[in-house]
Amino acid sequence: MHAEGCRVALNARSPDGLGVVAGELAGSVVVAGDMSQPDDAMRVVAESVAALGKLDILVCNVGSGRSVPPGEESYTEWQRVFALNLWSTTNTVEAARKQLEEQRGAIVCISSICGLEVIPGAPVTYSAAKTALHAYVRGIARPLGRHGVRINAVAPGNILFDDSVWARRLDADRAEVESMLGREVSLRKLGSPEDVASIVAYLVSPRAAFATGQVWTLDGGQTRA
Repeated sequence: MHAEGCRVALNARSPDGLGVVAGELAGSVVVAGDMSQPDDAMRVVAESVAALGKLDILVCNVGSGRSVPPGEESYTEWQRVFALNLWSTTNTVEAARKQLEEQRGAIVCISSICGLEVIPGAPVTYSAAKTALHAYVRGIARPLGRHGVRINAVAPGNILFDDSVWARRLDADRAEVESMLGREVSLRKLGSPEDVASIVAYLVSPRAAFATGQVWTLDGGQTRA
């Protein structure tokens, strides 16, 4: 987004590390806060608008696929995973809605192919949360659309980045990862953060002015549904 000419507000629960990133992105601001908490989401949005002057684009990128193995779910784990992967988005959209309506803005939610179909071995808690996120995006598109606000989701497949699960699996057994890619992924490769960033930049741009309420799959041809 910064490369496309946007001024950006960067968020994480802790300011540690955010300052380093902000230093690489001229004009950006740092606003720490836990978006799974409604009060924090309201504050983060308010501080971002105060710093930037307005809010045109919202990218809901809070989430984590780390959870317990299928069949070992508990009430506490359901609450934790849904807070990270669903409430963080609903809280932030609600907090930013007025500002986005004023600018006729755009929202993109980062999801997962785990919300599209059963991915063997994927945590059930995570898959259910992402499925719920897709339902939210599709359902909220109409009320937001009445005010000129667009919302879409991107469902990535296997993305490689530093310290990701795929980075660790490559270090542990590269041959097995390559075998899996050959069996399951049409393009036979892992995706990159840049792949995700490119489709996000498109979806929030005027080039996607007629796109809303959709889940955009970005998995190299892995899912079959």
